[in-house]
Amino acid sequence: MNTDSRRSRARKRRGRGFAVAFVAVLAALAVVGGVGGVVAVAQGPRVTDVQVDPAAAVAASGSRVILTTTQSLQTVDAAQVSVEPAMPFTVDTAGRSVGVRFALPLRDDTDYRITVNGVSGLGAGPSSTLTETFRTPSLQAYLMQRGTPEGDTIFRTDLKGEAGLPIFVHPHIEDYRATANHLVISVRDGDTARVIVTDADGQNARDVALPGPGFVSNLQSADRGERIGFTFSDADLSAAGGRESRLFTMSAADDAPPTEVGLNGGDVRIADYRFVPDTDSMLVLTFDSRLLLTDAEGGNAAPLGSAVSIDGIARGSSVAVVERLEGIREVDLTDGSERALVQPVDPPGLTGRATPVPGTDAGTIRSFADISADGVSRSTTVAHVDAAGAVRPLLEVPGADTVLQTCVSPSGRYTAVLVAPRAVDNPFDRYQLPLPERLLTHLVEVDTGQEVVALQGFDLSWCQVPPQ
Repeated sequence: MNTDSRRSRARKRRGRGFAVAFVAVLAALAVVGGVGGVVAVAQGPRVTDVQVDPAAAVAASGSRVILTTTQSLQTVDAAQVSVEPAMPFTVDTAGRSVGVRFALPLRDDTDYRITVNGVSGLGAGPSSTLTETFRTPSLQAYLMQRGTPEGDTIFRTDLKGEAGLPIFVHPHIEDYRATANHLVISVRDGDTARVIVTDADGQNARDVALPGPGFVSNLQSADRGERIGFTFSDADLSAAGGRESRLFTMSAADDAPPTEVGLNGGDVRIADYRFVPDTDSMLVLTFDSRLLLTDAEGGNAAPLGSAVSIDGIARGSSVAVVERLEGIREVDLTDGSERALVQPVDPPGLTGRATPVPGTDAGTIRSFADISADGVSRSTTVAHVDAAGAVRPLLEVPGADTVLQTCVSPSGRYTAVLVAPRAVDNPFDRYQLPLPERLLTHLVEVDTGQEVVALQGFDLSWCQVPPQ
């Protein structure tokens, strides 16, 4: 046998050996893959990825936790899900993912656990339980002080008051509001009104194109997102006419000019208004006491009777607390139905306005003034009134001090109480929105009644409306 023949047979043997080995490897891989698939199915769905933004979750409603799993899932029902601490939520399923959407902002500095029971894949195999835990960060807020040595200043602070950081300074700040990603600031340069939009850190300031020379007031923000509103009056108001207290809205996220919310019939001047949470609607109160539910354009205003004032609408709610001549009422803005607000049992004084607390049947924050027979204020009690009318005191304010405003944190965990100390010798400044020169904002935990801190200043960014 010659050398070439031997080499040829050797090459053929190596080729057959390689083919056999290659087939064996493929078979092994198929077996491993099959076993892996069997193991995955046998174990039931498992979490491979989690999406959650705890910082956004404490700031606004609508945040989500998305759990992505190893298998395409059968539809998960809300009854299969639990959230601890308890929080209202909705559930959706798409492909390999299940999402839990929170109806309210979460509490700050809190450990949360989400458990999804009985999760099944679309194919054969057992169900499994999915669990995810996360911790929300400590809450921060903005606060304003007038008349500091540097000028009127907006600070960002924690709830201890130990990390105040100046964000924006101007010689004359009337008011401001915080949106999801911006600050919207009403200032005056001499006789000229300006509205300035900045980033959340006070940078990249730009002016809003106002409708003309005039006055801006009642600056408000929506419960989430970038929508803000304000009322505008022309500088030249005379018997010949001019715009007075007209409502405008805009987005802080773009450069589009503000749009007037037009109302048909009757007095179109706006006495007060509120953004309706999680909608594009607004509740407005006109100078002639008409209460209207309207969209941002104002063309589809639905009458809701007459009212004296709008006390508020809690985040995540469609129920407005309004004062009518016959008393304080809760008005369901989805169908116009209403009922009397629960009256406090054994109130510790003359009952004031009601600030609704986020959450189903979460009650209200109310002030009770203890007035002597000769008309002297002895004290004011700020209290939580629950759904049954039980009164639980949160803060006792001396009679020499005046409570100017109460508002509630996004989750409802805290209430902020704006107080003017020693009102008799605490003169008002000369701003368009006049306020006492010395102001303290007390933060109190609603559940415990424990005061967290007292901060110098006003306009805590939880408060979506100015002091009234």
